[in-house]
Amino acid sequence: MFKAPRSVAVLTGAGISAESGIETFRATDGLWANHPVEEVATPEGFVRNPQKVYDFYNQRRQQLLSSDIKPNAAHTALAKFEYEFNGSFLLITQNVDNLHERAGSKNLLHMHGELLKMHCLNSRTVFNIEKDFDFDTLCQCCRTPGNLRPHVVWFGEMPLHMNEINSALESCDLFIAIGTSGNVYPASGFYQIAKTRKAHTVELNLGETESAFDTHVYGPATEVVPAYFESLLQT
Repeated sequence: MFKAPRSVAVLTGAGISAESGIETFRATDGLWANHPVEEVATPEGFVRNPQKVYDFYNQRRQQLLSSDIKPNAAHTALAKFEYEFNGSFLLITQNVDNLHERAGSKNLLHMHGELLKMHCLNSRTVFNIEKDFDFDTLCQCCRTPGNLRPHVVWFGEMPLHMNEINSALESCDLFIAIGTSGNVYPASGFYQIAKTRKAHTVELNLGETESAFDTHVYGPATEVVPAYFESLLQT
């Protein structure tokens, strides 16, 4: 084990929420399977058929708000570590669900947006939303229908909070990626940024990826995440 870290940056992907019942993007069944990416997760798809995009995200939002979806032991372990860790900590998530918040995480950045938010296309003002909305919904700031879209980063768009994220990656001495495939840019390169600044890099994942982390731990997130972060608190 390396020396006790002073600054920790964590990236989470779909794999951490899969055991809570949130379907991963690459699942072969379920909600994503019948919705091609270019139709529901690109700006061009939204222009072509906004109602189809609204319907898709309304379904995802309803799933997230169902009583069956709850934070799991991996989410809880990260919140516990943040609370007990004496150093600097930042949690970066690619996920648009709210399971980290529900588990108690505070210092958190959603780089791909949030399913329970929408924003105005004119002012970029962000609003909380838990009910369905569509092309006919009046925007709260401009009072115009058709100006609202899901506050989710689509393919071809720039992720959110990149300045804060890059600053954390360049200053941390431990970077940990959890449940992410390593195939989506720019998150796929986060560990390389951290490594260039001499951080130790760790991958906690269900299976092997092609990423060259310093340390790899494989297994279900609900098992490997609590164990690994508890060991960090003991260093």
